[in-house]
Amino acid sequence: MGKYLIVGLGNIGSEYAGTRHNIGFDVLDYLVFKQGGSFDIDRLAAVTRIRVQGNDLLCIKPTTFMNLSGSAVRYWMNKEKISIEHILVVVDDLALPLTRLRLRSSGTHAGHNGLRSIQETLGTDAYAKLRFGIGNDFPRGMQSEFVLGKWRREELPLVRLKIEKAAEMIESFVSAGIEKTMNQYNKLEITL
Repeated sequence: MGKYLIVGLGNIGSEYAGTRHNIGFDVLDYLVFKQGGSFDIDRLAAVTRIRVQGNDLLCIKPTTFMNLSGSAVRYWMNKEKISIEHILVVVDDLALPLTRLRLRSSGTHAGHNGLRSIQETLGTDAYAKLRFGIGNDFPRGMQSEFVLGKWRREELPLVRLKIEKAAEMIESFVSAGIEKTMNQYNKLEITL
């Protein structure tokens, strides 16, 4: 079976907990909790290992802040000798509505600073990304406040459901492969 690096993007610090930008941390927290694991602080990241259907998953939440996520990804990828095809990064996405999740095998950073850092550090955008739609319901000029803002109370039930679906997608990515996972989940409209 394979060895995978699963990366959840976010910012460390209690002021960022529960914000849209930290959804990568939240998805990994759920996945790891579901598997009975817990994170420990290690070099450049909170780190844990879990097994999913015979596959080894090294799950990391970079402690470098979003804009420097690439250094944590490169360090753990090299240390654990994980191929780029076995990396999956979970990230918030303004371009997707709140009802959508999208998995891709590659693709640009689309202005996301965490993905930009990873792309620049690795020298490629050819790694899998699980984009968690956060919508774009904010007034002009307020993008940063929206992204760094907390979920609205009425959004939380859908966000929780999508976190569960995102964890399912990660499990499917490592057990069934990226193509099958994309075909199964990318067109889903996730509603309550």
